[in-house]
Amino acid sequence: MAENCTRKLIVEICNAKNLMPKDGQGTASAYAIVDFDGQRRRTKTKFRDLNPVWDEKLEFLVHDIESMAAEMLEINLYNDKKMGKRSTFLGKVKLAGSVFVKAGEETLVYYPLEKRSVFSQIKGEIGVKVFYVDEEAPPAPAEPAAEQKAETAEEKPKEEEDKKEENVEEKKEEEEKPKEEPPKEEEKPNPPPAEASKSEDTTAAATPPPPPPEVENPPIAHKEEASSTKVVATKSKAETGKSSQLVINELELRSLSGDHNRIAYDLVDRMPFLYVRVVKAKRANKEPACPLHAKLVIGTHSIKTKSQIDKDWDQVFAFDKEGLNSSSLEVSVWAEEEKKEEQKEGDAAATAATVVVDNCLGAVSFDLQEVPKRVPPDSPLAPQWYSLESEKSPGNDVMVSVWVGTQADEAFQEAWQSDSGGLIPETRAKVYLSPKLWYLRLTVIQTQDLQLGSGSEPKVRSPELYVKAQLGAQLFKTSRTPVGLAWNEDLVFVAAEPFEPFLVVMVEDWSNGQLVGQAKIHVPSLERRTDDKTEPKSRWFNLVGAENKPYAGRIHVRACLEGGYHVLDEAAHVTSDVQAAAKQLAKPLIGLLDVGIRGASNLLPVKTKDGTRGTTDAYVVAKYGQKWIRTRTILDRFNPRWNEQYTWDVYDPCTVLTIGVFDNGRYKRDEAGKPGRDLRIGKIRVRLSTLDTNKVYLNSYMLTVLLPNGAKKMGEIEIAVRFSCSSWLSLIQAYGTPLLPRMHYLRPLGPAQQDILRQTAMRIVTARLARSEPPLGQEVVQFMLDTDTHVWSMRKSKANWFRVVGCLSHAAILARWLHGIRTWAHPPTTILVHVLLIAVVMCPQLVLSTIFMYAFLILALRFRYRMRVTHNVDLRLSYVDAVGPDELDEEFDGLPTTRSPDTVRFRYDRLRALASRAQSLLGDVAAQGERLEALFNWKDPRATGIFVVVCLFASLLFYVVPFKVFVLGSGFYYIRHPRFRGDMPSAPLNFFRRLPSLSDQIM
Repeated sequence: MAENCTRKLIVEICNAKNLMPKDGQGTASAYAIVDFDGQRRRTKTKFRDLNPVWDEKLEFLVHDIESMAAEMLEINLYNDKKMGKRSTFLGKVKLAGSVFVKAGEETLVYYPLEKRSVFSQIKGEIGVKVFYVDEEAPPAPAEPAAEQKAETAEEKPKEEEDKKEENVEEKKEEEEKPKEEPPKEEEKPNPPPAEASKSEDTTAAATPPPPPPEVENPPIAHKEEASSTKVVATKSKAETGKSSQLVINELELRSLSGDHNRIAYDLVDRMPFLYVRVVKAKRANKEPACPLHAKLVIGTHSIKTKSQIDKDWDQVFAFDKEGLNSSSLEVSVWAEEEKKEEQKEGDAAATAATVVVDNCLGAVSFDLQEVPKRVPPDSPLAPQWYSLESEKSPGNDVMVSVWVGTQADEAFQEAWQSDSGGLIPETRAKVYLSPKLWYLRLTVIQTQDLQLGSGSEPKVRSPELYVKAQLGAQLFKTSRTPVGLAWNEDLVFVAAEPFEPFLVVMVEDWSNGQLVGQAKIHVPSLERRTDDKTEPKSRWFNLVGAENKPYAGRIHVRACLEGGYHVLDEAAHVTSDVQAAAKQLAKPLIGLLDVGIRGASNLLPVKTKDGTRGTTDAYVVAKYGQKWIRTRTILDRFNPRWNEQYTWDVYDPCTVLTIGVFDNGRYKRDEAGKPGRDLRIGKIRVRLSTLDTNKVYLNSYMLTVLLPNGAKKMGEIEIAVRFSCSSWLSLIQAYGTPLLPRMHYLRPLGPAQQDILRQTAMRIVTARLARSEPPLGQEVVQFMLDTDTHVWSMRKSKANWFRVVGCLSHAAILARWLHGIRTWAHPPTTILVHVLLIAVVMCPQLVLSTIFMYAFLILALRFRYRMRVTHNVDLRLSYVDAVGPDELDEEFDGLPTTRSPDTVRFRYDRLRALASRAQSLLGDVAAQGERLEALFNWKDPRATGIFVVVCLFASLLFYVVPFKVFVLGSGFYYIRHPRFRGDMPSAPLNFFRRLPSLSDQIM
């Protein structure tokens, strides 16, 4: 693409808002300077305007299309110095090349202006559209003759000298730029893009390409400390100067697939495999063409290649070396020849039948002790011709290559694998991607000119209408409204790319249930917006009724695709992706997540093989962000070893990696040809924020699955995890940014609406992944996404209740400690508290500093005792050990229930008993607030009168007595000795408990 196309980047500077005044007169005369890939463009100056509008398009040439994602676009706003004498800087914006979109997908995005330094006074935002256009490259001119080459060689030193002088001048201008702008720069208008590109093409055609000039603002690679768990690529300055490509940091290099073999498989063990590549065979006799196939025999393994006629096999076979029980490999070639045999049946005439017979053309043997070893990045081993040993048909050859490698070999993924059943698609390792999800907002405004009813039906005086909209399987409707009134209601859908072709909007009459008319809105052509700065344009659509009603009125709606939201497709507490749907709002990359799936041990059998013994065909699914990975299936092993490693890009540290283990039941089909279901073995989660950066966590986790008869431990899985981050600054800044995109806070969705949309998104993701090849089962996706989090469960309710109790236990511990102080349970501690109280009263300015210093010391001491192992699913916290069988059966019961009426009645009564406790607790909490409110409402005149008198005396007391004396006296009174304390409650507490509440007014 880079050779056949020329890419141009179009930057449209639209407007700016709320700029900082810089001219000393309350205004600013702003212009923008845009830098990209060593090129600079400038807009016109908008005089004395804090909200300037430019609407100018600036063109840039993309020199390297493949590395455009690593480039940075910088937009700087300046105030024209002719209009003021203050600082000229108004703000800047930096955009990564990864947020650039194709022409036609661009939207107006407002970016907040950033400071140049800590002391800069900047505010406002700038609206920009950035997109690129691919154009066909013009044909390359013919190479000039030798004379022209000689002239070019003579002109080259002169051009180099001129360019050096230009570079020096440009550097001087940059140094003088913050102080004073060139006076003539403003007067010269920006040349049109077409003329600029023509002049550049003309110059390039007239002169040969000079050596690459020095870049003014070269991209800065992230600095990293050397560690044993990282691979650092270094380049000399000379090589960097000669290369015209862009410098890419290590995180981007590691995420490229071409660099996979160099850095991968450092978290897992190397598994030896015997690779056999059978290319083709050559026969000595020129006999009629017949199908040929090769046969490989090694120990108990016997595999055949495909049968081909005058074609190469070119197949690779990978044998797990640990499972081999032989020291030799035999490769033989067979010809499938047709022979006619005569058959006689009684007195009937003889008949001839054609029979296919395999004729061996010879074999060749290999000693496994002498097979060469190969480890990437070594080049592939070249196949060689070997003579087949045969007494019947000598002179035949076969082209074969045999080597010992590891799972890091590039031929492993497409090879026949002995431990995963060969070439079965359902047992191969695959990578899946979730569909890109958008929110579709449909605003129903009003209808006009509706053709209601028919001649045969009586007309209703005031019919009520509602609007129903359908997108795929999603169906939402508005409230009922009389004819002539507007709705102004929003209906939000979940749309997945590629989008459904049409959104169907229907108007129905609620009085008779008939359809008034419908209209279709083309979804892919809808406007895409990233913020709420501008409302999308509203449109009128004609409603089409029945066949005899081609026109039934019209409807006024506003529809758009919301790119400023993140579509939640998993449970909120285990989310792994918080990116906005629009590419322009993508967060910068902060690190990489490397996961090594090493193996499992002591797995329990989950099914029977041949009806005689138990077996398990285990594989692992890991999900983070939009990327799903699935390892290969290890057949019939209770201690499988996968040793596969995968990498994800990390944009937010407060996300969760989910890993699940399943038993493969889809690679075998029943008698009807339908695949089976994959069974759950267990699931673990790893929160990235709990991991130290650039450290490998190698641990074994218990796999537990919840079944209707209770929790069951299914084995252990061994996982290696590493979170790599090259910039501590970007990682720390991520903790101060909002977790979700900006639109979630500007126009938030309601909790009930979010739950509905989340369930819808889960169903869409499940359906899309189930349509992949090979499919990722519906039961697998639902288990990984926790689609049943909203289902009622007595076990989860108890677990959440004890979580609340655990949080309040710290307050209870503090209350018990204070009770021990005031009752003099430990007299030295109480005396020390007296001294501390005196110090606090005498030096109140040291209270906060002392508290934070105490917190600092406590946390610093606890750092040594922090958790060294990443957290896993806690069985005790999940309350699975003390749950009854009936409660588990209720949790696994679907909606609607399928249990007997007696069982449902018993569960309903139990739920009522539990709800009655919660009801009493809520009533007690409400009563305390109502008592306090009654104190100020004169509901009990005597109690309020007493409180008024107390307030009067308290005001006089605090006027006379200093506040320090009051605090000191109150503290001494609270922690007085039990000899001076009574056993009955205090008078203020008795007074508060006697205040009335609204409990007696409830029926």
